[in-house]
Amino acid sequence: MKKTIFYILFLSISSCNIDTDKDLIVNKMIDEVTYLSSDLLEGRATGSDGEKLAADFIQSKFKEYGLLEKGTNGYLQSFEAMIKENPHTNKIKEEITGTNVVGYIDNNQEETIIIGAHYDHLGYGDFGSLHTGERAIHNGADDNSSGVSILLNLAYSLKKNLEYNYLFIAFSGEEHGLYGSSYYAKNPTIDLSSSRFMLNFDMVGRLNEDKTLAINGIGTSNRWDELIKKSNTINFKLTTTASGVGPSDHTSFYLQDVPVLHFFTGQHEDYHRPSDDVEKINFEGMYSIFKYAETIIQNSTDIEDFDFVETKSESTTSPNFKVTLGVMPDYLYSGEGMRIDGISKGRTAEKYGIQKGDIVIKIGEIEVPDMMGYMTGLSKHEKGDSTIVIVNRGNKKIEFPVVFQ
Repeated sequence: MKKTIFYILFLSISSCNIDTDKDLIVNKMIDEVTYLSSDLLEGRATGSDGEKLAADFIQSKFKEYGLLEKGTNGYLQSFEAMIKENPHTNKIKEEITGTNVVGYIDNNQEETIIIGAHYDHLGYGDFGSLHTGERAIHNGADDNSSGVSILLNLAYSLKKNLEYNYLFIAFSGEEHGLYGSSYYAKNPTIDLSSSRFMLNFDMVGRLNEDKTLAINGIGTSNRWDELIKKSNTINFKLTTTASGVGPSDHTSFYLQDVPVLHFFTGQHEDYHRPSDDVEKINFEGMYSIFKYAETIIQNSTDIEDFDFVETKSESTTSPNFKVTLGVMPDYLYSGEGMRIDGISKGRTAEKYGIQKGDIVIKIGEIEVPDMMGYMTGLSKHEKGDSTIVIVNRGNKKIEFPVVFQ
């Protein structure tokens, strides 16, 4: 009887500890994202005073958690970025100095796991913004205060996991073109050949009700597919891509032959706009992704040889196009066609009645089975061209005659 009572008491205490740990992490996440996406930091543009405040905050957390300094100046690693006037010219607008923040847990192991997330954003939206109103601070709560918060909490929690060494890097310069991660990967402060894999968290604050989580890069190791499925005890609805090349910082490490994963909860109407604020963050969802990453790391200890595989790059085969419909693609959609997740005001789609949730299946003569087909369809047209866009809306197929603006 005493054993039974003791066992019940043990389970009760364990359950309380689990709840307490979760509350602690969630509250930390709320505090971290709230600060990083506050107006005080003015959008954390690379080279700005707001970026420096964010870097100070991140390195204070690294110090609090006992991480070793692994930058070139304490936790900091500076780099130069040559900013172009626009993406279509080689003319340099300005040269700015950005700063990575780098911390390390040394468990005297042979292999190191790299955890990364970029902390820079768009400042007042003078570059890269999709905002059409007055100049305003772009706080970037989802992009990417959310990823930095998961990185910080993994730095806090992985101290207990002694199976690997851990390198934590908060990158700057991502919004201008992966400057910070590219610089680190080419000027590493550890031997990258000892890296087991790299996990990148970029826009992980908007997990939806279906718990749809995109994971990119699963083709960069033969071990990823089984590992992410085995570790999915939270029952995420996973959508995956194989390529190690994509528009985030994992690309820089894939190009150094490191297996990578990029975690992403999808784009939304607040992407690169001033409305990407902390009030819209799903902190319970962030906690789930944090626990999932922990589980992946723990389960990876059962794998003896974590190989690297070179993948075909979707990005290098993407067609160029001069026009758009003015829509936000649903990057979590895995069915036939290109599902629309948002409509930009005043652009072609809104003008002709195309709606959020419509699935584009044909542009002119080009079938659209997926995102690549959508871009191919756009590439066949220029401003002023007229064509027919066909979408699936519910059970109906609808044709829209449009003229590209």
